[in-house]
Amino acid sequence: MAIPGMRGIDHIGITVPDLDEAEAFLIEVLGAQHIYTLGPKQSDDEWMSIHLGVHPRTVIREIRFYRLGNGSNIETFKYDSADGQAPQPRNSDIGGHHLALYVDDMDAALEHLRAHGVEIMGAPTASAGPALGQRWVYFRSPWGMQFELVSFPGGKAYEADAPVKLWHPAHPAEPVPPAEGGAAQ
Repeated sequence: MAIPGMRGIDHIGITVPDLDEAEAFLIEVLGAQHIYTLGPKQSDDEWMSIHLGVHPRTVIREIRFYRLGNGSNIETFKYDSADGQAPQPRNSDIGGHHLALYVDDMDAALEHLRAHGVEIMGAPTASAGPALGQRWVYFRSPWGMQFELVSFPGGKAYEADAPVKLWHPAHPAEPVPPAEGGAAQ
């Protein structure tokens, strides 16, 4: 059963070591738009621990919000962690992650990344099976976070007879059939 009224992902929060470096990457390389800034935030009680799961004396120096194309928004945080910071997880670690960006033209997107000196992790891979028709490749932000370019302008093989399709920008808004026991959104 779905969360009542849930429509999708609003934003993705990323903790970065340098907000200005992250902003330059998000705007100049990815094409995001800065929308607004918040901060700082700190507490003398247990608020940070209760609400964010961090050490109670941790300080959020600043939070910046960005719009990225027609997808989810991005929120960047700069923390002064009272108990230190763990290294960034690898994809194979619990909590490992990447942020995938859909592009219409993989080759043009790769040339853009190369022109900005971005580390591209290998050559694009052509998917098989249900994802046949898709190409993808990972790249790194200046702070080491992994991003992915993904493109399937002709669709993916599974879409031919799928009653529900994964979201992507080339699909018009489609009604989603109700999940078992839930209502359509």
